Amino acid sequence: MPARDLPPAAGGGGSLSSAGHASAPLAVRMRPRTLDELAGQAQLRAPGSPLHQLIEGDQSMSLLLWGPPGTGKTTIASILSRQTGRRFVEVSAVSAGVKDVRAAIDTARNALVRTGAETVLFVDEVHRFSKAQQDALLPGVENRWVTLVAATTENPFFSVISPLLSRSLLLRLESLTDDDVRSVMHSALADAERGLGGAFEIDDEALDHLVRLAGGDARRSLTYLEAAAGAATARGSAQIDLETAETAVDRAAVRYDRQGDQHYDITSAFIKSIRGSDADAAMHYLARMIEAGEDPRFIARRLVILASEDIGLADPTALQTAVAAAQAVQLIGMPEAAFNLAHAVIALAVAPKSNAVTLALAASRADVRAGKVGTVPPHLRDAHYAGSKDLGHGTSYTYSHDEPYGIAEQQYAPDVIAEAAYYRPKEIGAESAIKERWERVRRIIRGSP
Repeated sequence: MPARDLPPAAGGGGSLSSAGHASAPLAVRMRPRTLDELAGQAQLRAPGSPLHQLIEGDQSMSLLLWGPPGTGKTTIASILSRQTGRRFVEVSAVSAGVKDVRAAIDTARNALVRTGAETVLFVDEVHRFSKAQQDALLPGVENRWVTLVAATTENPFFSVISPLLSRSLLLRLESLTDDDVRSVMHSALADAERGLGGAFEIDDEALDHLVRLAGGDARRSLTYLEAAAGAATARGSAQIDLETAETAVDRAAVRYDRQGDQHYDITSAFIKSIRGSDADAAMHYLARMIEAGEDPRFIARRLVILASEDIGLADPTALQTAVAAAQAVQLIGMPEAAFNLAHAVIALAVAPKSNAVTLALAASRADVRAGKVGTVPPHLRDAHYAGSKDLGHGTSYTYSHDEPYGIAEQQYAPDVIAEAAYYRPKEIGAESAIKERWERVRRIIRGSP
């Protein structure tokens, strides 16, 4: 999609400010015009804050806005354009290519050279841009041909290239509180110029219902309010009651964007709840992922990893359970495979926990990376080819099955780590019995008393 490049309205504006016509959605009409009108985000609106300085000082600095949907990212770009009198150009990362980005920056540079007009280049969902597309933004940012305002719902440290991060002021936006959302809807109900102009009354129960469904998203709350007002009008009423609100809004949108930053937060909470043995919390996060349409194969893969990473030999059946759930997801598919995932989640949550496997892997890899990679002892080397015996390969090897208990006293590790002890079983669950046996076995192998 080509960049939207409109001449500024009085006081800045551009494509966003021109969208405030009477037939525009309520959420568009009620978009804040100044920082003082912005709901929530007290940390950004405080006097002397970087955003205030940027707008009031009319500085040319690029912004990276990170936060959940409906928290004001697009609005801040609009306010910056309006209050500093700059042209507003919008590029959507969903459909724009490198050519569109370069064209927008070239146009901004020409306008700056010819007329001195500065440009706010707003890039929505910048995390969807490839590295090449993000690279195309750098000349405009470095030379200050544009004031870039890039918005993302994903953690920018994962999704935005380092050069762009280092050249931008990163501002974190928080989900709105219920009081913030309630205030937004009250304003929309009362506003005669852009809102509903006092034409509707809303019951407390209905308002609370819409606030709850909005989940901290101002745009969603106004969309729901407009739908409820439409339902009331259809009934020939100016009263929005709970029944009307429920009719207008069929189902709560789950507060989880599986393509956004919450993907990482929910996944993290899910794994940590299982690790912490809280089956109830783990089931809550599983339900949120399922309802949000998360790929069940992703969930199953995380369970397979956790079974070894956090349970290991404390419950040797944990890995079998997780792998079986992953296979069931492949064989059965959703929605029925949700039962298999729930089965595995509860089993892993209530299982005894041990990270001895994880620590053993980490310690052994650390030694290898530190250069402790001595030669394989001669008696363990391959002795199946001609001339191997002459080299002493395998000549003194002791066959374990010929020894008492099937365990031979001999050196298996290279000299440099001969005394290393990577696996340290814990006295938890089934691993307590393994610990006792491993200590006896280790003493025999090492020839210790």
